[in-house]
Amino acid sequence: MTAARTVGVIGTLVWDRIMGVETGRPPVDAWGGVGYSLAALSASLPAAWSVRPIMKLGSDLADEGRSFLGSIPRVDAEAALIVPEENNRVELSYDSGSERVERLRGGVPPWTSAELAPRLEGCDALYVNFISGFEMDLATAGTIRALHQGQTYADLHSLFLGVDADGRRIPRTLDAWEAWFGCFDAVQMNEHEFARLGADGEGSASAARLLGPDLHLIAVTHGDRGATCHTFEPASGRVADGSVTLTAERKSGDPTGCGDVWGGAMFGRLLAGDDVPRAMSEANRLAGLKLGYSGAQGLFSHFQERAAGAEEHRSEVTN
Repeated sequence: MTAARTVGVIGTLVWDRIMGVETGRPPVDAWGGVGYSLAALSASLPAAWSVRPIMKLGSDLADEGRSFLGSIPRVDAEAALIVPEENNRVELSYDSGSERVERLRGGVPPWTSAELAPRLEGCDALYVNFISGFEMDLATAGTIRALHQGQTYADLHSLFLGVDADGRRIPRTLDAWEAWFGCFDAVQMNEHEFARLGADGEGSASAARLLGPDLHLIAVTHGDRGATCHTFEPASGRVADGSVTLTAERKSGDPTGCGDVWGGAMFGRLLAGDDVPRAMSEANRLAGLKLGYSGAQGLFSHFQERAAGAEEHRSEVTN
């Protein structure tokens, strides 16, 4: 019998308002943020794994937040910490394709090393998703290797976003990006963020040089063109590059949270023992399924229903 194992998930649960995805479609109000990753992890992890949400919920939405977390199989909703601050709320306005304006209101405080230490105890792996970009500072992230001995995977996305006076999220370069990369075994970002590494925008050319015994993998997502990975192979000491394109027909839909789904599925399958190309393929598949769904509420069931439908189709074809 396989021993029970736990993956800790550090991130921020956000109440989203999504507008403009389709002409004439009313706004969608739903849970988002790290909720997308939780649904993908739950759908991708082996049966023996459970999920511990290491996150802070604002008191104004605490009951609703825990109810949502409890609706996702494997997720221990009671692990979420309730804080007095207002929960993160984001308004996303799409103007064309995947281009959007994002505005942030409210916000829970960042984690300190002292707060994280007891919550990491008993975690066999750790997934970090910088949803707000303010989940922790670099000094706290730097202590994670000392606090946690298992595998770590971090989606750095919102570390590349600042906030202006009106709450609008604006792109920025990531200072000390080499140090951030050094805090985790694997890191993820999209192609635009990868291109902004370093003040001169040329850091991506040398990012792979950081790969080694500590940093094993750099994943870069390319939207509907799939993803690329730079990996370190411990057995040979070599650095390898690879890419996986989407195998399904390109779809239109709501792109909100696709990158979060991709990261959750990727790490879930790596923990299941898949090699990198196979894990990337599954991450592509679930991110593609997310396009047909808005919000994170019910997303796990959406994944399961589509998987059941695909299996039924394969059975009909075989018979």
